Amino acid sequence: MVKHNNVIPNGHFRKDWQRYIKTWFNQPAKKVARRKAREAKATKLAPRPIGKLRPVVRGQTVKYNLRVRAGRGFTLDELKAAGINKKEALGLGICVDHRRKNRSEEGFKVNVDRLKLYKSKLVVYPRNPNSKRTKAGDADKKEIAAVEANEQCLVKTILPIEQPSERIKARKITAEEKAATVTAVLRKALTDHKRAGARAKAAADKAEAAKGTKKKK
Repeated sequence: MVKHNNVIPNGHFRKDWQRYIKTWFNQPAKKVARRKAREAKATKLAPRPIGKLRPVVRGQTVKYNLRVRAGRGFTLDELKAAGINKKEALGLGICVDHRRKNRSEEGFKVNVDRLKLYKSKLVVYPRNPNSKRTKAGDADKKEIAAVEANEQCLVKTILPIEQPSERIKARKITAEEKAATVTAVLRKALTDHKRAGARAKAAADKAEAAKGTKKKK
């Protein structure tokens, strides 16, 4: 007996439900296939690394800007400071991003040092190994033999990025800090920035008016 004001049972159980689902039974096999593909790519690129060098950048917004991550590419200013040509960088496995801008001196220095470290460890093979002529920057036979003795690196990240551990030691609040009103300081800085143009114009007008009165005398 049906109780209460419920929906009358009207189940449609004769639909072809297998058309509307997706299975993932091939997941373990795909995992193996991806690993084999990585190994094949590493063998093909050897002794070059699989990945490319990327810069250290800060995450966007207040929530994520405490952490650092790999960026799209190095800026043209960073490459110039490290002494690397932008077209040469692409051939050396260095990512370039002409859109990104350097907003801080600290971030700029970190990436320039990163490029210099990469450049110091870089081994450039000559185009023609049998040629007696060598270009500036090409590795000699000893350096090439030392590289080939090592196993091929299967890690995609070159010079892994480490999170900075900046721990601030606790201390007592000074009398000056207690007396200071942060809101007033911020408000004054905001007002000074906002009124800078108007104040400069007023000062210029005052100077012009003073010159005019002197000429009349």
